[in-house]
Amino acid sequence: MPDTTALPALQWDIFCTVIDNYGDAGVCWRLASQLASRGQRVRLWIDQPQVLAWMAPAPGDVEVRHWASPLPAAALPATPGDVLIEAFGCQLDDSVQAWWAQHHGTDGGLWLNLEYLSAEDYVLRCHGLQSPVMSGPAAGCSKRFVYPGLVPGTGGLLRETDLLQRQQALDRAGWRQRMGVAADSQLVLSLFCYEPPALATLLQQLSADAAPGSWLVFQGRGRVLLEQLVGHSLPVQHGNSQLLPLPWLDQAGFDEVLWASDFNAMRGEDSLVRALWAGQPFVWHIYPQDDDAHHAKLDAFLDWLQAPDDWRAFHHAWNGIGDAALPALTPARLARWRACALEARARLLAQADLVSQLLALATAG
Repeated sequence: MPDTTALPALQWDIFCTVIDNYGDAGVCWRLASQLASRGQRVRLWIDQPQVLAWMAPAPGDVEVRHWASPLPAAALPATPGDVLIEAFGCQLDDSVQAWWAQHHGTDGGLWLNLEYLSAEDYVLRCHGLQSPVMSGPAAGCSKRFVYPGLVPGTGGLLRETDLLQRQQALDRAGWRQRMGVAADSQLVLSLFCYEPPALATLLQQLSADAAPGSWLVFQGRGRVLLEQLVGHSLPVQHGNSQLLPLPWLDQAGFDEVLWASDFNAMRGEDSLVRALWAGQPFVWHIYPQDDDAHHAKLDAFLDWLQAPDDWRAFHHAWNGIGDAALPALTPARLARWRACALEARARLLAQADLVSQLLALATAG
């Protein structure tokens, strides 16, 4: 990876609206903090800054500002930054658009629209395209679309420069002991999901398994459903499964759960990316859409992953797609899935990460 800390220190303004279960905040915080770690000046404008109190308890070099919409012009600094990032299609106030246009005109600064992650073909076609602003205070300006992606020619993924070193330094056995995982657990599974149709089936399979296992259950909707299924608040012993609740965790703590587990049940964009970097078998509970557009999105991802048939069947059953049965999480099956996950991670590591690409774009010319 090139040394991006030697690049000029630009001012970045990142705007974020927290819409769905803090995933938007998670991505934007990682982006902001990684830019700051490479010597950039960053202002993160977020409508729910209180979520950072547990997600990122040490703001560090990122300046966090409360984005209360409509944002009065008096709340804005004298000048905008060199780069403006509009995350996930959030709607910028007229005051923000006028602030940008009045300072940069129609051909200055870099206005980026950061889109959602997908493995679908349109990402390659649309990444980097310019889009003129046709109306409003910023009419005549132009924004560029940035699509994170899994293949060369896309924006890549967020990845810290020391990610693998931190992962390798984790004492998995010691971490599990501190979290209360039984020493004889044959399978440690983390659960972060919505309400997957196959959760009851997985619970039945693992609780009836002769080998003891442990579930590390994140806060949220998946935990609520799991407690309903077992009829008891966590922690609880259910058959041969030990069900352990996790507290609210910051992003470093979230990563450690994934590194220390043998299988990760994930949801949303940020957690999927972290599962990919963890290099462990996982299942992605994709956000459901009324028109079932998420089916094609999931299959495009599984195609990129080169997932074997049983791993694909697990994803389909977990997401309620078709009539696939839920394959059992056997040691042999998990070993094959882990080999596939590591191969996918190796492909990603060979590509430029998102922050490196943004820095190259912002400092070009």
